[in-house]
Amino acid sequence: MSAADLFEPARVGALEVPNRIVMAPMTRNRAGAGDAPRALNAEYYAQRAAAGLIISEASQISPEGKGYPRTPGIHSAEQVAGWRLVTEAVHRKGGRIFLQLWHVGRISHPSLQPNGQLPVAPSALKPAGDAMTMSGPQPFVEPRALEIGEIPRIIAAYRQAAVNAREAGFDGVEVHAANGYLLDQFLRDGTNRRTDAYGGPVQQRARLLLEVLGAVSSVLEAGRIGVRLSPINPFNDIRDSDPQRTFDYLASQLRGLGLAYLHVYQAGSDPFDWERLRRAFGGTFIVNGGYDRARAIAALETGAADLVAFGVPYLANPDLVERLRRGAPLNTASPATFYGGEAEGYTDYPALASTGT
Repeated sequence: MSAADLFEPARVGALEVPNRIVMAPMTRNRAGAGDAPRALNAEYYAQRAAAGLIISEASQISPEGKGYPRTPGIHSAEQVAGWRLVTEAVHRKGGRIFLQLWHVGRISHPSLQPNGQLPVAPSALKPAGDAMTMSGPQPFVEPRALEIGEIPRIIAAYRQAAVNAREAGFDGVEVHAANGYLLDQFLRDGTNRRTDAYGGPVQQRARLLLEVLGAVSSVLEAGRIGVRLSPINPFNDIRDSDPQRTFDYLASQLRGLGLAYLHVYQAGSDPFDWERLRRAFGGTFIVNGGYDRARAIAALETGAADLVAFGVPYLANPDLVERLRRGAPLNTASPATFYGGEAEGYTDYPALASTGT
């Protein structure tokens, strides 16, 4: 392969994309009333429509799935209408966008939950750290373990979220099973101590994610569904005794589903054989985690990935594709404006034309 492959078209499930640069999902805490996207969010995503594929910020599938202030949902009519503003703006610019479906599980707080209820989880294990609430950081609480009879309603909420995403005009969805949230909590033996059909051996810990994918694929073709995993990321106090075995098994189960892609967040210090995971999955493989232009090109040249997702660089550079194409300098991101606020640090990063480059 040549270095130009980063800028060449690719097939991603049901989509043809014009380049192999993906905008990674990034929480920005800027939803409007009722956790509905608004015109400001549409402007933000439309500015970045040159990406081969945009994956939206994580969006809660139900009120129970919420874990942070001002994150968008995909469970109300107002939220669907708000997201339609976004998809129409992106499509007008010729872009493609998937919605990331999210349930945070135990990474929440009663103040963010309906009627002040406890967050839910596979097991009643309190995570270390603080929840982000409307009144600032608050210690996490011990969650309530989901009863087995509640599992069908969780699966049904994912299915309905996929229906809503289709109604909102998304090109597909990404099921968020990474970063210590609910589906990841079920996958890991450090957070899943269940003794029923959803706990114990990896085959049973993976069951919920596989059933969620079955439900989502009942309303969307498999080529419009992706999955995100983070096998060695310790974020949100998540751990597993044998992540290679856990995620190799999971990837082998995903292999025959015809999914659009597997998206892996590679942050973490533990050893992990990413090529083995890629082989187990056998389909389109997106990597994410600290990539710059040189590393992205190398990942494609060596066959380590089919596409590369960029997070912070995309946050600060609405025209990232063109900057990478030219090898132009990147804007410096402002961490103080990553989460919350309005246009500052969101839609006001300059493009090359306005910088004189």
